[in-house]
Amino acid sequence: MARASREQADKNREAIEQASSRLFRERGLNGVSVAELMAGAGLTHGGFYGHFASKDALAAQACKRAFEESAARWERRIERAAGDPQVVLTNLIEPYLTQAHCADPGHGCAAAALASDVAREPADKPVRRAYLEGFRSLVQDMESTVASDSAQTRHKEALIRMAMLVGAVTLARAVQGDTLSDNILDAVRERLLGPSSD
Repeated sequence: MARASREQADKNREAIEQASSRLFRERGLNGVSVAELMAGAGLTHGGFYGHFASKDALAAQACKRAFEESAARWERRIERAAGDPQVVLTNLIEPYLTQAHCADPGHGCAAAALASDVAREPADKPVRRAYLEGFRSLVQDMESTVASDSAQTRHKEALIRMAMLVGAVTLARAVQGDTLSDNILDAVRERLLGPSSD
């Protein structure tokens, strides 16, 4: 009986983390209540504190999970490139700079979806640490797109590329519905990959 209860508790926690990761990216850290997060997991509000000490603790875990999802997508795209930095860059950028990504923040990059909210959180909030660690992981992946023997050069260029990607998606979302949204994505894609051949 106790084992079955533990297994169910683990399943419930997993459902809460999954729903929260999506909902926080869609609606922001302060745009969704604990009751809504629990409903998104198919659970009642009353069970929340059996899994998490606070909404802040859940926000940090959901942020961590969102970055893990982003990193897993990137790792698959990096592996398909067979070590060619330009192919790696293309594999990361092409699906990132799209209207489909802009329209679906709940399943998209945590760096872009959560940046503004995390920036407004006090420095001691656990979500700040989760965001920092997740973002560093993506920067390290981006370093593999830079063809240089210098670690410092790879790191600086990766930071520039990440700032361009996250900034482009953040701005494209803010002006979605206007042609400026596509123009932003296209301009950054061209800057990073060169002019399109079609």
